[in-house]
Amino acid sequence: MSIKKATKGIFVTTSHFTSAAEQTAKDLGSRIVLIDGPQLAKLMIKYNIGCRDKDVLHIKQIDEGYFDEAAD
Repeated sequence: MSIKKATKGIFVTTSHFTSAAEQTAKDLGSRIVLIDGPQLAKLMIKYNIGCRDKDVLHIKQIDEGYFDEAAD
């Protein structure tokens, strides 16, 4: 980071970070964010990257106001 004069960075792995890596990131404060495999998978699902919906469940609720307006 110093070579590129960056003030912040993100390190991503599909595995896990060692405790030493986590401690180093913690010691640097908010300058480095670590994203490990499980967190990466959650972000990919949240933002629909590299995945798609397999099934969708629609839960219906009666709109009682619809029937009140139709009676008028």
